[in-house]
Amino acid sequence: MLVLEAQALSALAASLDRGFDAAVELLAGCTGRVVVSGMGKSGHIGRKIAATMASTGTPSLFVHPGEASHGDLGMIVQGDAVLALSNSGETAELSDMVAHCKRFGLPLLAIIGRAGSSLARDADVALVLPTAPEACPMGLAPTTSTTMQLALGDALAVALLTRRGFTATDFRTFHPGGKLGAKLMRVAQLMHRDMPLAGPDLAMADALVAMTAGRFGCLGVIEAGRLAGIVTDGDLRRALKAGGDLLARDAGAVMTRNPRSIGPDMLAAEALRLMNESGITAMFVVDDAARPVGILHIHDLLRAGVA
Repeated sequence: MLVLEAQALSALAASLDRGFDAAVELLAGCTGRVVVSGMGKSGHIGRKIAATMASTGTPSLFVHPGEASHGDLGMIVQGDAVLALSNSGETAELSDMVAHCKRFGLPLLAIIGRAGSSLARDADVALVLPTAPEACPMGLAPTTSTTMQLALGDALAVALLTRRGFTATDFRTFHPGGKLGAKLMRVAQLMHRDMPLAGPDLAMADALVAMTAGRFGCLGVIEAGRLAGIVTDGDLRRALKAGGDLLARDAGAVMTRNPRSIGPDMLAAEALRLMNESGITAMFVVDDAARPVGILHIHDLLRAGVA
């Protein structure tokens, strides 16, 4: 079954031509919403396509063709474009929606399985699926055909978001909740602005107090307002191992110079990756002039659900 559907998807990719470009142009020129419709299994696929478009910058909704014939045609107005799905291209329930498009001059795009069907003739742009056997042993249940419909709908959504210049920031706007929303958060949303900072001349006795009070396990060392170094538990252990009186030194003598830092606009997920790669639990956040503006701890990422 999976092999049959995979082969159908390969055939679909190979069949895309200027018709796909025309479909993208039609939808991109829509000043209203993309109204997706389909009956039965095509309707279920249509709902997912509408949801994907809506979440990637193309306003979209699903209208059931049966409900459309009983008043929901009023939801489809000037500026909208209609995307109709039908494997046979002869779905009777779509006829009123097609007539509505013709009456009000609304663009009609169709994803169909038969080039010579009624829906293919009525559509402004018809995307015809390549001939492929259904994965159902009887060759009857919509399986391969619906997989191709879904893939083609996803392709349209991705082409549209690329054309619109849709960014990860835009994506975050439409996905504020859940794991995905957490990963799209920015460092500035999670960082602490109250940072443990000191100058390089601070005695280590006072530096240890500042590190403990900060509860981040580190101390940022600044010179001329810029982050010049960092004192961590590891630095303390290395200094003790080297011998001498640790408390007789200052922060500048113990610190690690030019520590890794991150920017406030970095994605939280990227910050987590850097922490894991470096084996560290906290990173200072600096602006373009290398001035510290915050500190991010891995616990902040865990609490936000990024990890």
